[in-house]
Amino acid sequence: MSRSSSHLTTHLNSAYISAANRLQSRASRHKIVVYVESYDDIFFWNDLLTLIEDDRVEFEVMLPSRTSLGRGKKIALSNRLGPHMIACVDADYDYLMQGATPTSTLLCTSPFVLHTHVYSIENFQCYAATLHNVCVMATLNDRHLFDFESFMTRFSEIVFPLLVWNVWCYKYGVFSQFSLSDFAAVVELRRINFHHPEETLEQLRHRVNKKINWLQHRFPQGRMTYKPLREQIVALGVTPATAYLYMRGHDLVDVVVGPLLSGVCDALRRDRERDITRLACHNVQKQNELASYRHAIAPYDEMLRKHTAYHTAPEFEHLLQLARDIARQALRQAHPN
Repeated sequence: MSRSSSHLTTHLNSAYISAANRLQSRASRHKIVVYVESYDDIFFWNDLLTLIEDDRVEFEVMLPSRTSLGRGKKIALSNRLGPHMIACVDADYDYLMQGATPTSTLLCTSPFVLHTHVYSIENFQCYAATLHNVCVMATLNDRHLFDFESFMTRFSEIVFPLLVWNVWCYKYGVFSQFSLSDFAAVVELRRINFHHPEETLEQLRHRVNKKINWLQHRFPQGRMTYKPLREQIVALGVTPATAYLYMRGHDLVDVVVGPLLSGVCDALRRDRERDITRLACHNVQKQNELASYRHAIAPYDEMLRKHTAYHTAPEFEHLLQLARDIARQALRQAHPN
């Protein structure tokens, strides 16, 4: 590559991609470059965008910098975006804060930024209706030992008021008093009783209520601003039953969903191994079958990252529709007639 062309490729913008598209025949697929935050995000966004590719449009998903190893939301958003060059990023709390910060404003208003709406990709991976599938993938055992959907609904209903307080603290600049990590420490599942999950949830409710009482006394100004923020968050599509989708994703994995999956998958593996032991005709067969089974199964956290069953989530379907809108906008600009 010549020095001049190399210089051009390091200063890509939407107009450059548009011009490159026009050099192709009308029968060629229209390319849209997609910048994401990190390596871990490439699979998710490629998976989503592939669902809307057709004979007219294709996406190329890549990290946000061609000249360095820099990653992250700010770098992805700092590129010269347009109909042919978009950024796909985690929403974090920026979506719920609706313009309270410059990043939130850009994320909520730019037609060239596609964000998860839920907090992050990890929240999609933890979609409650798919967690049994993750257990099956990890253990190759389809027994239903735990009602993930019911538990996560009740968990969300309990933590929803505290989630609103956490967003409130970030919106009004007092997050040092109640940070994301503080929120995670309160909602962490401790001493999970899989046979009586209501006991675990009642302990959670006690911690959440105690923290809310503290916040109400610490920030009396919240009496005027908490309820409007709660109403705004609900209007954005967050419900008490889905609050877990809007808490920080890696905390959701580490302190809520991970412990649940670990306990259920351990029980399912033991169950399958007991079956093998019971049905084996002799010790050699038992050892061979156990070795074969243990070779075939996988860690639950690996399956959590790899599964795509969350395609059925309403939040994912909404994100898919927004991606279609961006693709149509790019095609209209490329072929106005």
